[in-house]
Amino acid sequence: VQLVESGGGLVQPGGSLRLSCAASGLTLDYYAIGWFRRAPGKEREGVSCIKSNDGRTYYVESVKGRFTISRDNAENTVYLHMNSLKPEDTAVYYCAADPYNSCSWVEDLYDSWGQGTQVTVSS
Repeated sequence: VQLVESGGGLVQPGGSLRLSCAASGLTLDYYAIGWFRRAPGKEREGVSCIKSNDGRTYYVESVKGRFTISRDNAENTVYLHMNSLKPEDTAVYYCAADPYNSCSWVEDLYDSWGQGTQVTVSS
């Protein structure tokens, strides 16, 4: 089982990025998929999540209206579209699979994690 994030990079404030979470060894549409991030000197926090059955989505307050999570079951990939990026969005972003389909921010509920992709927002 492997999750691989991609799409991170350096972007100016106000810019956009699309992160991808591709899976091998598991079928993502059977899981809720969460995006988490760890900023320098801070604890990892939940950012967004999408459920497997009804596609319901969840966002932390600080990214509402700017980030959009989506899934392409045919591609076995989940995306995080990030717009209007701010310097405080700078972090390593991780995707994780939740077999309980809870979309909780409790990390122990997620049993597969990617290695992370760096997002840096700076002018």
